Amino acid sequence: MWGLRVSRLVSWLVRGAWSWARRHADVRAGSRAARRFRAYGPGTSIAFPPATIFGEPWIELGAHTLIGGDVTLTAGMVPGLDLGPEPLVRIGDGCTIGRGSHVVAHRSIELGDDVFTGPYVYITDQNHVYSDLDVPVGRQWPADRPVRIGAGSWIGANAVVLPGARLGRNCVVAAGTVVRPGEYPDHSVIAGVPGKVVRRYDADAGWVPPLRGTDAQPARGGPPRALDGGVAPPEV
Repeated sequence: MWGLRVSRLVSWLVRGAWSWARRHADVRAGSRAARRFRAYGPGTSIAFPPATIFGEPWIELGAHTLIGGDVTLTAGMVPGLDLGPEPLVRIGDGCTIGRGSHVVAHRSIELGDDVFTGPYVYITDQNHVYSDLDVPVGRQWPADRPVRIGAGSWIGANAVVLPGARLGRNCVVAAGTVVRPGEYPDHSVIAGVPGKVVRRYDADAGWVPPLRGTDAQPARGGPPRALDGGVAPPEV
C-alpha cells in the first residue's frame, strides 16, 4: 500500500514538473540560450522540449516566430564547427514551425516571413550521393544545394523539401508531398510524390485550374482570396 502511494506521488510530481516545463521552459528572446543564436527576434520562442539544436551562431530567427516542440534545428554536420562568416539558416518574422519538424542546414536554408509548416516537416539542403560503387552510401561525401521557401508559404504535415528547392511567395505544399529541386512560381500548389504544381495563379486567368466552390475564384486580374486546391491542408 505504501509503495503504491509513493508511486502515485512520484507520478504526480513528474507530470506536474513536465507540465510546468512545457509552459515555462521555452527558449525566449533575451535568455542565455537565445543569445547563442546569430539573431533571435523579439517575441520568438522555441517550445519545450526541443529535439536537437546546434550551430546557433549560424542560425537567424526573426521576430514573433514560433518553433514547436521536438523540433530539430541545426547548422553544420556536428556541434563546434567553424562554418564561416555567413548564416546557414534564416527563418523570417511571424513564422511557425510545427512540432517534430526538422530544419537541417549545411549550406543555406532560407524561410521568408510568415511561413507556416505542419508537424513533422523535413527541410534540408544536403543529400546523400551514391556515385561511387565501392563506398557505402552513408560514407560518401554528400552534395549541398541551397533551399528557399518564399514568404507566406504553407507546408503541409509530413512534407519533405529537398536540396535545391526554391519556392515562391504564398505557395502551398500538400501534406506528404516530396518537393524536388527546382523553381516553383508564386501562388502555386504543389502536391504528390514527386511533387508537381497542380494549381497556379495567373494574373489574367485567375486560378488554373479554377478553384471549386462558390465565390472562390477571384475576379480576372484580382488578387487571390482563397485556396481550395482539393489537397489536404497543412496541420499546425
